[in-house]
Amino acid sequence: MNKAELAAAIAKDSGVTQADAGRVIDAFVTTISKALKKGDDVTLVGFGTFKVMKRKERKGVNPQSGKTITIPARKVVKFVSGKALKDAVAK
Repeated sequence: MNKAELAAAIAKDSGVTQADAGRVIDAFVTTISKALKKGDDVTLVGFGTFKVMKRKERKGVNPQSGKTITIPARKVVKFVSGKALKDAVAK
């Protein structure tokens, strides 16, 4: 499902226009991005939690040359699904 399909489904289920649903999706993504950038976790009970994790520096291999390289440390976003979402997918 892409963004347009998601907006259409939200519009159908909630009775708003597809354009309004698209703006809500944009606002949702922007708000979550801002919170994660500040270092906050975003928890949607029953759905899941978005959190920022620190990945340590590590060694890797360049697949073209076969040489060992150092992959720098960085922050990554992790999503942990909630129980209700896990149960819904499992059925």
